[in-house]
Amino acid sequence: MGQPTHTFDSYDSIGDREDLSEVIYNLSPTQTPFLAMAQKLKAKNTLHEWQTDSLASPDESNAVIEGDDASLDDVMPTARVGNYTQISDKTVVVSGTQEATDKAGRKSELSYQIAKKGKELKRDMEAILTRNQASVGGSSSVARTTGSVEAWLTSNVSRGTGGLSGGFSAGTVSVATDGTERPYTEDLLKEVIQSCWSNGGDPSTILVGPKNKAVGSSFAGIATQYRENSGMKQATIIAGADVYVSDFGEHKIVASRFSRDRSALVLDMEYWGVAYLRPFQQHTLSKTGDSEKRQLLAEYALVAKQEAASGVVADLTTP
Repeated sequence: MGQPTHTFDSYDSIGDREDLSEVIYNLSPTQTPFLAMAQKLKAKNTLHEWQTDSLASPDESNAVIEGDDASLDDVMPTARVGNYTQISDKTVVVSGTQEATDKAGRKSELSYQIAKKGKELKRDMEAILTRNQASVGGSSSVARTTGSVEAWLTSNVSRGTGGLSGGFSAGTVSVATDGTERPYTEDLLKEVIQSCWSNGGDPSTILVGPKNKAVGSSFAGIATQYRENSGMKQATIIAGADVYVSDFGEHKIVASRFSRDRSALVLDMEYWGVAYLRPFQQHTLSKTGDSEKRQLLAEYALVAKQEAASGVVADLTTP
């Protein structure tokens, strides 16, 4: 049956108000697990340095003759290592007209964009810190970069064919050379955990990308997760593998959207920090017309207090 003649409907109307929700939906993830777990430190220069040391290996022949004169042991100096600070920023420019208009979902366009850019800056830093980036001292025409986690790791590594470690040498951190990809297996993970423990580390965090987070869920060492219900010892199983139990303790498995999916980082977070020369800050840029400009930035360096406490299972198969 058709519409009666002369019916005035919504298709004819000119004055109906738009129906635009006051909520802005943003699906982009904002979790930055490494940045959240790393110790926050203070840098005082663009080259942030620290010292590392280790004990001599146990001497199984340490027996001396009664009454004998003492023989003097070698005394080894500390090692001096460092990393350069990197400046990362985000900028916002909003016209005066846009700031003045009546907007859905936010009162101030400038404030909304500043908050959004702040989250983007943290995501950038998470990706920079966890990936395979060399340190560069920079110049008036070249930006400084800070050596990242994967570049630092040399002591406890498992790499595919052709893969080579980078590491700290002669004042800078070099990138690791990627090898041939191979499947992520529990044996590879156990090997790196054992190596970390033997070197004195307690790698309680395993940082992995989405594919190998799922692969790791099938490992025999995964601890079954339970949700406690009143009066019950066991209840609904929680989906997802969050804890791996090895011969050397429990290891929290943390999924990362920003680290490389081809690498499983086996981390003792006690020995990782981020040193800020300039912590997160906002600057008002010079006004050159009918707009408002802001810059958000941070200047920071990754601190590998002792890379031998952590390791990596590298060159893993990715989608």
